[in-house]
Amino acid sequence: MSTQHEAHAEPTTIRVATAQPYDVVVGHGVLDRLRALLPAGVQRVAIISPEALEHVLEPLADELEGLDVVVLQVPDGEESKNWEVAAACWEGLGEEGFTRSDAVVTLGGGATTDLGGFVAATWLRGVAVVHVPTTLLAMVDAAVGGKTGINTPAGKNLVGSFHEPAGVLCDLSLLRTLPREELVAGLGEVVKCGFIADPAILDLVETHDPASLDADSPVLRELVERAVRVKAEVVAGDLKETGGSGGHPGREVLNYGHTLAHAIEKASDYGIRHGEAVAIGCVYVAELAARTGGLSREVVERHRAVLQRVGLPTTYADADFDTLLATMRVDKKARGNQLRFLVLSDLAQPTVLAGPPEEALREAYAAIGGTA
Repeated sequence: MSTQHEAHAEPTTIRVATAQPYDVVVGHGVLDRLRALLPAGVQRVAIISPEALEHVLEPLADELEGLDVVVLQVPDGEESKNWEVAAACWEGLGEEGFTRSDAVVTLGGGATTDLGGFVAATWLRGVAVVHVPTTLLAMVDAAVGGKTGINTPAGKNLVGSFHEPAGVLCDLSLLRTLPREELVAGLGEVVKCGFIADPAILDLVETHDPASLDADSPVLRELVERAVRVKAEVVAGDLKETGGSGGHPGREVLNYGHTLAHAIEKASDYGIRHGEAVAIGCVYVAELAARTGGLSREVVERHRAVLQRVGLPTTYADADFDTLLATMRVDKKARGNQLRFLVLSDLAQPTVLAGPPEEALREAYAAIGGTA
């Protein structure tokens, strides 16, 4: 186990160099940086947070002393990501008379971050938002990049907007109370970044005891920083997923493993965690790439080995393939009736696979334990 002396290390600031650049601050005890991330002149702040985080809410609100602070409580998890909860937040902002010079702060996991970002994006066509993610998944995924959204009965994140934050605070101290299974789930998005762009992430996971990856682990901090840098670099080059350059898929690369993952989440009624579904989805597209693009078995098996090492699932058989296929056809990356998958031709060499043969799709599903 690591000691907590690392908690006193200086925070790391990662610049996201989009058209409206912002900082992601990573470290321990960095809540006191919140005020500096808010735009100048802000008078009112709405904190959108689930009730379960009241123990963090109080010290966070203390950092905003002198400002008019209102708390908008939302349900925890994916059940908060719907239009009814978003509408309740809009009503709350309206009752408080929020203007374009005011700001929203999200405090919570990925669902709260997505929802709160969407509320900020749509209130008065956009007010400032600062994200304070409280889970590993939210730190490396939802809080960075400006994607916001809610779910509908048709699927996950089908309604949303691009709305970059004014800043992000990744306070690793908040992970000390995170259930172990939630931290492990967050590693699914971290490992994904290793396969698509930064293999040093895979090396770190393969050479360190996964049980030692706790809130005060310097290795976990490095993993967070590396994953954030991967995302920061990708979104700086392609914020709105219009395409990369030089043959790189651009922002779509961040959806590696997500096409099947989102279908699994919907099929399970969001009973499976996002990071767990992504882990399964990554193995699936690796198997698909082996059948359609010649990805080596060595890289395919490395997917399984690394994800299993940290305790993530790599098989799935709880839904028939036709059900999953129907959901994948309304995936945001689909074009007309043509499915598109992010795949690898080799480690850290992503590409788009458009319109793969259905036989290959079914064979890849069988390879992860499903009934094709």
